[in-house]
Amino acid sequence: MSEITITAQIRWEAGKRTRALRRAGNVPGIYYGHGQKNIPVTMAELSLQPLYKTTATHLINLKLDDGSSHTCILRDVQFDPVTERPLHFDLFGLNEKEELTIEIPVRVKGIPKGVKDGGILQHVLHRMKVACLPKNIPDYIEIDVTNLEINRSIHVSEVAVPNVRILESEKSTVVAVVPPTIEKAPEVVAAEEAVAPTEPEVIARGKKPEEGAEEGAEKAPAKPVAEKAPAEKKAEPEKKPSEKKAEKK
Repeated sequence: MSEITITAQIRWEAGKRTRALRRAGNVPGIYYGHGQKNIPVTMAELSLQPLYKTTATHLINLKLDDGSSHTCILRDVQFDPVTERPLHFDLFGLNEKEELTIEIPVRVKGIPKGVKDGGILQHVLHRMKVACLPKNIPDYIEIDVTNLEINRSIHVSEVAVPNVRILESEKSTVVAVVPPTIEKAPEVVAAEEAVAPTEPEVIARGKKPEEGAEEGAEKAPAKPVAEKAPAEKKAEPEKKPSEKKAEKK
């Protein structure tokens, strides 16, 4: 893999003094490694940019102002969430005889056959975690997708890198070509098929006209009111014999 030489200074300031370093255009960091002493360092922001503004992995030849040199890799960079400027970086020292775990970027090579037939390429796995000796660290892992057809994919189990152990799940998909998504056009309803809005029903008081009409037609004629019977005359009391004789005279 390629190597980049970086010059940095040992950092003696700590705490609030790191703010002054950032205002001056420098970025604080730390160098560490297995069995090695941690060294606080600082370097210019412009010198740090080639390490993280790249899609490849590089070995770093770190030269400090005390005359020492260290072989390392960039392990991590922290950024300000607002300005996106680097706030801190970690450099991991390497031992040429010690295997290390590192993430390697994945690159796609070629234009898939399935894309030419109308399919869509999906790059699923952009970085792979691998284990290897420092001298065998690849700049990137290249995947040839030229012969990839629609509904076909390449999995981790199909990827091989010399002198490198891939630590990802073998079933994980790296790249795939999927059919194009076809959106259905909205159905147009014909004017005669359109349902006219219904008018609100008016609720009238009492019975509905049609109901009243039906009831009037079927209604039986009213019975005549019975006439009152003439009052019976009261029988006159029977007259005595003396009264009858008087009437004869």
